[in-house]
Amino acid sequence: MRKQIAAANWKMNLTLEGAQGLLDDILKEAVQPGANQQVIFAVPFPYLMMAKERVTQQGYAVAAQNCSNKKSGAYTGEVSVEMLRSIGIDHCIIGHSERREYYGEIDEILQQKLALCLDHGVTPIFCCGEALDVREKGKQNDFVREQLEKALFEFSGSEMKKIVIAYEPIWAIGTGKTATAEQAQQMHAFIRSVLAEKWGLDVANDVSILYGGSVKGANANELFGSPDVDGGLVGGASLNASEFIQIIKALKH
Repeated sequence: MRKQIAAANWKMNLTLEGAQGLLDDILKEAVQPGANQQVIFAVPFPYLMMAKERVTQQGYAVAAQNCSNKKSGAYTGEVSVEMLRSIGIDHCIIGHSERREYYGEIDEILQQKLALCLDHGVTPIFCCGEALDVREKGKQNDFVREQLEKALFEFSGSEMKKIVIAYEPIWAIGTGKTATAEQAQQMHAFIRSVLAEKWGLDVANDVSILYGGSVKGANANELFGSPDVDGGLVGGASLNASEFIQIIKALKH
């Protein structure tokens, strides 16, 4: 069975003291992930090593929220995949809607980041999803298909199996709106069908597809109960220990 994943995306939040306290509060609950479950904390760059030291014994993983599309060189302020790997980080979020919108990350750049991650043994969590105006026009499937084709279709089936996809309905991020479980399932099933068309059912059924739009403790069970929803990429609720613990417990076994 493909991995069921609860991934916390802290974004640009928390001081070091706050980050340590939040992790400690979550770890106190000692929620052990099952064999097909994974808990990941995508924390700001300065906290990566601290987080890794704290959560590894619990069986949890740590992710970076971004990486450079360059291997190395004169790119002040950037962080390379090789650097992440050298400190034991083996997951990285790629193409979050905020990176696309605020920092102009286009599909060509994302494809380069994905390739570097795969080359260095880092699992990318690739984000895709549509804005409200696209959904209102009924064009969400075409939009998401284009994102997948431009960023992923250069990779082989064996490489695709190493990528996690996170579907972000952009209209439901930070707005308090949430896609219904039915809407989430429809898009996740569509994404899996696109993967199957390109690489076959064996690959498509191996890829974890996360829901990334205002997941909360209150709606996690319903969302994750959908057959093609393999967990969540969680923003605001991951900054609350009790909320995120509920979300972890909602993962399918």
